[in-house]
Amino acid sequence: MIKRRHLGQHFLASDILAQKIVSAAKITKNDVVFEIGTGKGILTPLLCSKAFRVISVDVDEQLIRDAQSKFSQIDNLTLKSGDGFKEKDLFTVFVSNLPYSRSKDAIEWLAKTNFSHGVVTVQKEFAKKLVTQKLQERKAITVIAEHCFKIDTVLKIDKNNFLPPPKIDSVVLKIKQKTSLDKRTIQTINKIFSYRRKTVKNILRQFGISSNNNDRIDDLPGDAIVEIARQIHRC
Repeated sequence: MIKRRHLGQHFLASDILAQKIVSAAKITKNDVVFEIGTGKGILTPLLCSKAFRVISVDVDEQLIRDAQSKFSQIDNLTLKSGDGFKEKDLFTVFVSNLPYSRSKDAIEWLAKTNFSHGVVTVQKEFAKKLVTQKLQERKAITVIAEHCFKIDTVLKIDKNNFLPPPKIDSVVLKIKQKTSLDKRTIQTINKIFSYRRKTVKNILRQFGISSNNNDRIDDLPGDAIVEIARQIHRC
């Protein structure tokens, strides 16, 4: 089996918390649920009991084989081995105890994917990045998340509820999609933040665009940064 610490994956070990996570997802019999990180399958059967269909993906082939054996009687479950962020399945609800090393990838992927809402478990520090209101503490992922999603904290999970325990506590977030961004805009927002100490005028100059805007990125609301990114790749 792939070493899960290397992947940043820690298995939730609390059935009570698993039930709370699935309940927070507000799944109906019309929903197709996409789960990244099948893991030991603590969420998977609960999701199947609520949804029309569940697609569960894990990069670890052995975990998928175990799940296929364990859940062979569940008719509305599709199990896949591979990188879930490369899958093309259509879904309405996203649910995941995300591998911590892939949290940023997940948010960027969801930002360019059409879906209704999702529930994700992330490290506490990453959750703070997504929802911070302090402009100087924002990262590119903060702007992307703020623009695309409404984010609410569902519950906090002590690190000892995972095997193996991570070094930091986790937070379950509910995300509801407001809009989406294309891949190029997301890439440009990340690029802009590599110049965050420069003025907008000097940032745009890097891309051959003239401007008289002397504001810095830390002075701008998120939507203004998204518009600058769009301006850059329109030229």
